[in-house]
Amino acid sequence: MIQRLQNLYLTKVQTTLTEQFQYKNTHEIPRLEKIVINRGVGSASQNTKLLESLADELTILAGQRPIVKRAKKAIAGFGVREDMPIGLTVTLRGERMYAFYDRLVNLALPRIRDFQGISPKNFDGHGNYTLGLTEQLMFPEVSYEQIDQVCGMDISIVTTASTDREGHGLLKELGMPFKAGSVN
Repeated sequence: MIQRLQNLYLTKVQTTLTEQFQYKNTHEIPRLEKIVINRGVGSASQNTKLLESLADELTILAGQRPIVKRAKKAIAGFGVREDMPIGLTVTLRGERMYAFYDRLVNLALPRIRDFQGISPKNFDGHGNYTLGLTEQLMFPEVSYEQIDQVCGMDISIVTTASTDREGHGLLKELGMPFKAGSVN
């Protein structure tokens, strides 16, 4: 089943971007490649039950099970030992990516209190955008009674765009609510 945003991209966004950036080849048109969701577990690294709870939340949000990232070496200053769980990661592609992006843009971001739009300055210079969220409660799938700990996440939207302007144009056409302002 083709997702709503994927259909929008194929029918409207491609032609709009081609006109805007004067592409000569259809393979030049930027597209979403993947969405990577990272979540640091912090104090949950010692509590296996809390780690499982955070992984289950991320599974509900993303639609697939996250990978547990472990420390490669011990750092005494942070209280981290080698092979200790320090984060969770999910990489979304294809239909799950479009479904998550749709829920993020149309359901989750508007539920943020005093939401004015997201900053257009978080591009990395190659058309990819990273967004940090402070809590998971903005997603409708997560209820306050279900969570054990309020925990944020980083969402990286990887595109095939070569410049920030192209990436901004793509995400704006796909409905990302940017604040008024210029891209780097």
